[in-house]
Amino acid sequence: MKKLILSLLAILIIGGVTTIAWLKVAEIESTLLSNVSVISLEVIKGDTLYKVNQRLLPYADIDTLGFKMWLKLNPEYSRIQAGYYEISPNSSLTSVFSMLMQGEVKQVSITLLEGHTAAQWFSQLSKNQYIIDDIQSEASLYTALMSIDNSFCENDPKKLEGCLLPDTYFFEKNTKASQLLTRAFNAMRVEIDKAWGERFEGIPIYTPYQALILASIIEKETAVESERTKISGVFVNRLEKKMRLQTDPTVIYGLGDKFNGDITREDLRIPTPYNTRIIKGLPPTPIAMPNRASIRASLRPAITDALYFVATGYGGHKFSTNLADHNKAVRAYLKVSQSSSEADK
Repeated sequence: MKKLILSLLAILIIGGVTTIAWLKVAEIESTLLSNVSVISLEVIKGDTLYKVNQRLLPYADIDTLGFKMWLKLNPEYSRIQAGYYEISPNSSLTSVFSMLMQGEVKQVSITLLEGHTAAQWFSQLSKNQYIIDDIQSEASLYTALMSIDNSFCENDPKKLEGCLLPDTYFFEKNTKASQLLTRAFNAMRVEIDKAWGERFEGIPIYTPYQALILASIIEKETAVESERTKISGVFVNRLEKKMRLQTDPTVIYGLGDKFNGDITREDLRIPTPYNTRIIKGLPPTPIAMPNRASIRASLRPAITDALYFVATGYGGHKFSTNLADHNKAVRAYLKVSQSSSEADK
């Protein structure tokens, strides 16, 4: 009889312990985090789920025994992936564990703007808290990229203007700047290959690199989408007639740090390889990063007789087929500009 009672007690104790254990496991399954805003959670390579769980204790009353038992029953969750995660408010504990197991890392983004130079991009990347700045010099990065493909952007000065495609790039925290720029380089290769295959025949643009040079000038001349092909048409016409391009953005680029923000008559006379007031044809390299629309425009210019254009002062340009009309448009622009300056005083 005594043995029977002891057996029954043992069964009750085991049953009770088992019930408690299952309750603790169920508690883990139903636990919600108490955060009222997004939590940033970084999982470093080598971290265990137990370590991560400890970091979540401020947001939930997590029973250590229950967590260990739950993990024993669900061992697949122990294989978490390193990365940077964002945890939404009131997420369930198990949904967080699932996110870590599946590697649903939070990606951040950076927009590398058209019309900027390589130096401006480097500066932007170096200031981003999520990016590792590993760019030693433009020349070293250029050499590395040319080892991937030198078919569309090889140049003597080893400049990267025009070689990288402006876009919004998504990436994980602690991505290297060189990795992002390699992606931009590969994206430009795809873009220029596609545009080159769809180019107009018979225009005086003979290589993909020349297309990028012209595209960069178009990029700097206008932000008005509908004008890109018209401006391209003007430059193509001037190239065909052996006229100088006479575009100020190339002059400014050639001045480099000497440009103080206000182009002067003296600046226009300074001889540089980029001064299209002096040299004939295209400058030796692109002067900025052109976007897709400018690249397309460089290879599919508008059919036009225009040889000149000047800003109107109202956000667009006036196109002219002869110098007399152009000079008239210039005077009109100067009048608008002067009126605007007086109104600002």
